Amino acid sequence: MSTSTNAQNIPEVFSDFKPIVKVASPGRINLIGEHTDYNNGFVMPTAIDKKIYFEFKENETDSTCRVYSATYNAYLEFDLHHLSISDKSWENYILGVANEINLLGKKLKGFDCIIKSDLSTGAGISSSAALECGFAAGLNALFDLGLSKLEITQLSQRAEHNFVGNKCGIMDQYASVMSKQDHIILLDCESLHAEYIPADFKSCKLLLLNTNVSHNLADSEYNTRRQECEAAVDIIQKQYPEVKSLRDVNLDMLEEFKEQLQGKQYQRSRYVIEENNRVMKATTAIKAGELSEFGDLMYGSHDGLQHNYEVSCPELDFLVEFSRPKEYIYGSRMMGGGFGGCTINLIEADKIEEYIAEAAEAYFKKFDIKLDTIAVSPSEGTIVEKL
Repeated sequence: MSTSTNAQNIPEVFSDFKPIVKVASPGRINLIGEHTDYNNGFVMPTAIDKKIYFEFKENETDSTCRVYSATYNAYLEFDLHHLSISDKSWENYILGVANEINLLGKKLKGFDCIIKSDLSTGAGISSSAALECGFAAGLNALFDLGLSKLEITQLSQRAEHNFVGNKCGIMDQYASVMSKQDHIILLDCESLHAEYIPADFKSCKLLLLNTNVSHNLADSEYNTRRQECEAAVDIIQKQYPEVKSLRDVNLDMLEEFKEQLQGKQYQRSRYVIEENNRVMKATTAIKAGELSEFGDLMYGSHDGLQHNYEVSCPELDFLVEFSRPKEYIYGSRMMGGGFGGCTINLIEADKIEEYIAEAAEAYFKKFDIKLDTIAVSPSEGTIVEKL
């Protein structure tokens, strides 16, 4: 059971709050490799220098937990012995983590927590994973639970599956916890092997353009795409039993089943296979400093997401198309689940202000929506400080 109240009903305990654990939990970007993680494929994410901040202390109760979001002026109180899914979305990330820790047999007691955020929600920079992972890491430190970073990553993913209802892959949580300063990760989502690649973009920086739209299709269509991919694997498995996911399928093999695959299954599968190939090519390009080639692969990723995976939207497509003629932009693509959120752009640093002004004007003229911009840098994963 949980209770939610507005700010004026926050317990007095928060007026003289002295934390003993502090956590900084970052959002993430993904340079390339979208919707491949839950197909056991390859992705290229990193944490960013925008974070959610947590402060924790024990409250000397057996099971009463009080969580206050200073950013959103929201309060949640719950009992560790009576956890259930809430009708308020943000609460389920918190409740789900507590539930997963309980299921691991780890002993939690009552605690108080204050949360502050400089991560934009709905922008596709995984504020949800940052919330889950930061909360889990804080409880791990507060109660000396002995959880490894990988265990924190995995229990946070399960929390999103079981309490939020989003059957996400592992990428967001992995990047939030495991990233290294000034590096990007080539992550194999099947083996969880990670290669850390120096984030050398030469004279370029990464710029996010936030469409400030979030179409309601995002959550339901995300799970639908996963089901379509899994259904295609089920069909291919009958002839190739060694195939466990689309990771194990190549384009020649896929063509054999083109007539058997139903609905959009062929298109979805083709996108995933091509995107995995793009990630591997992008790895070679970034190591060689070939930013033009890397950028071409970003555009190819967007084209596949728009036409084959069909998770883009007019606002995202407009921004990507607007970038293409600009010689100082090497690549642009939609990032995240889709149907809104951000484009990620690899752009010459000295052209950022000029481009923001031009893009914002054109975007407002087209959609009557203000464009937000977020310049990001590859950052360290979750940082925990015990006071």
